[in-house]
Amino acid sequence: MPLPDLYLASPQSPTLEAALAERFTLHRDVAPPTTRAVVGGGSLRWGAAESESLPELGIVAIHGVGHDGVDLAAARARGVRVTITPDVLTADVADLAIALWLAVERGIVANDRAVRDGGWSVPLARRASGRAVGVFGLGQIGQAIAARAAPFARSIAYCARSAKDVPYRRCDDIRALAAASDVLFLAAPGGGATERLVDRAVLEALGAAGVLVNVARGSLVDEPALIAALDAGVIAGAGLDVFADEPRVPAALRVSPRVVLAPHQGSATREARGAMEALVLANLDAFLAGTPLPSAIA
Repeated sequence: MPLPDLYLASPQSPTLEAALAERFTLHRDVAPPTTRAVVGGGSLRWGAAESESLPELGIVAIHGVGHDGVDLAAARARGVRVTITPDVLTADVADLAIALWLAVERGIVANDRAVRDGGWSVPLARRASGRAVGVFGLGQIGQAIAARAAPFARSIAYCARSAKDVPYRRCDDIRALAAASDVLFLAAPGGGATERLVDRAVLEALGAAGVLVNVARGSLVDEPALIAALDAGVIAGAGLDVFADEPRVPAALRVSPRVVLAPHQGSATREARGAMEALVLANLDAFLAGTPLPSAIA
């Protein structure tokens, strides 16, 4: 009996692709009309037109938590299920957020480079402890960041669409949050509601001693405004794991001494990626078996 067709919208790890090949006939370049399943990463773009072109499509399984590029309403209208891999990457993304913050504050990357180049005398850094922390987006990842920052922080504030049952002060909007913060973590979803929300006004509110850390989506930040703010000393620095046009990173960010960069590595641990792959497979197995999907969002 032939295996059902699956379209790989983006390359996956060899282990995941091997496991998928045991269950499906894989297609990489073009999705045939008989495609039953699609697997892609968190940057997947999948709208009504894509679903309509595949009349037998039943599931879009995302290897990640980002789904702002997927038209959920269109998927529901056609009876296409959409799944993500939540929870299993929360700790690792939050860990990286804190690491980026400390790397910026303490000049860790520059100091490492200086020692490797035979140097020893480096500029004084800034203390991380006792800073006012703000978290934009207080879902699971945002709450995990806040919990990790709490031992360092003088105070913690947040901004989210709804009030949370947490011991932190809630700000009405991101500009107010930035004004109340020395370090501003971005942990909100992408999409139209948050696109370029961190603009010059927000960066000015964060201030000359402020640090921006983004482990969410590059689309949240007005990148030219951030570059200008860094060049002019409007903010002190930034730790960035995500960018507006990945994998293309502006040269101005790559050469800036005020910035610590990572190549979208929030979930990039063996533990998280293994658990994410297992959850992708669990959702697909449930789909094939006609049983409830473990982590469906549509």
